[in-house]
Amino acid sequence: MTIYQALEVKQLEDYVTATVADFQLPEPREDEVVVKIAYSSINYKDALATKINGGVIRQYPMVPGIDLAGEIIASKDPHWPIGENVIVTGFNLGVSHPGGYSQVQIVPTAWLVRQPKSLSLRNSMCFGTAGFTAALAVRAITSTIVEKDAMIVVTGATGGVGSIAIGLLSSLGYQNIVALTRKKDTAQWLTTCGAKTICSPEEIVPEKRRPLAKQTIHAIIDTVGGQLLSDLLPSLSYEGKVALCGNAGGIKVETTVLPFILRAIQLIGIDSVAVPIEKRPAIWSFLAEHQQLLATIPLTEVGLTAIKEQADLFLAGTHVGRTIVRIEVEK
Repeated sequence: MTIYQALEVKQLEDYVTATVADFQLPEPREDEVVVKIAYSSINYKDALATKINGGVIRQYPMVPGIDLAGEIIASKDPHWPIGENVIVTGFNLGVSHPGGYSQVQIVPTAWLVRQPKSLSLRNSMCFGTAGFTAALAVRAITSTIVEKDAMIVVTGATGGVGSIAIGLLSSLGYQNIVALTRKKDTAQWLTTCGAKTICSPEEIVPEKRRPLAKQTIHAIIDTVGGQLLSDLLPSLSYEGKVALCGNAGGIKVETTVLPFILRAIQLIGIDSVAVPIEKRPAIWSFLAEHQQLLATIPLTEVGLTAIKEQADLFLAGTHVGRTIVRIEVEK
């Protein structure tokens, strides 16, 4: 049997450990392939997976990592031959099925997406689930908002989803992108991404909260949720849209029906986990078309042993940009 290394999380009483360990690779089933992983990435969900009661891992022990990109090295399916480069995100990867923080991984063929020819394995994980989510959100709001000077607010702008969303909007020609962040002193790079304005939530939310406020915002990509979303909804213009894809600020939203029935606004939920496989290649092709934006986003590259440290930065709220995991033999 093949011996490989992976990051394993275990629950011990009231805490979780995350250590690199050796594993033996079992024989894959007929509907599975073995992928030699080149890169993975760290998302907020991955950071939660390293903590007790994080709400991500379904059973312990588990190899986390909700993303992976690599090469098929064993397959019984002629549709997925050996040597094919593939991307896997979402589904149960790193949740109830061993994930991407591993040198090799057995993956169901039903989860595989062929790597676009113009996109490297490394760049595919520079996007990862964050980029996939951002692409879904951007496509959801730009399907009807054609005015390039429309005011589009992106919350949690220094994170992976937020910064990639800004880059995608800019690449599509939108010129009035407002980046919302409390890290203004360290976020000037967002203007390079394409943001016209960088401000804190307090600078854009009306001082006195009302069911309906002045119509100033055409669309929102919200990675935060909670009170901030509650505060922004009244300022949406007629037929405005919100693409909601995060809950770092909480899961409760307080609102009235008035913005919905008097201004016909739409609140669109964005899920990246269960997107049907037949829809995924188009999303990855879209990202590949705009991959030049990655040059504007801060990038950290680490190995398996540094994942826990990086996860702590996510949970402390100090992480910016994207962090990818380079999979290689630990010395």
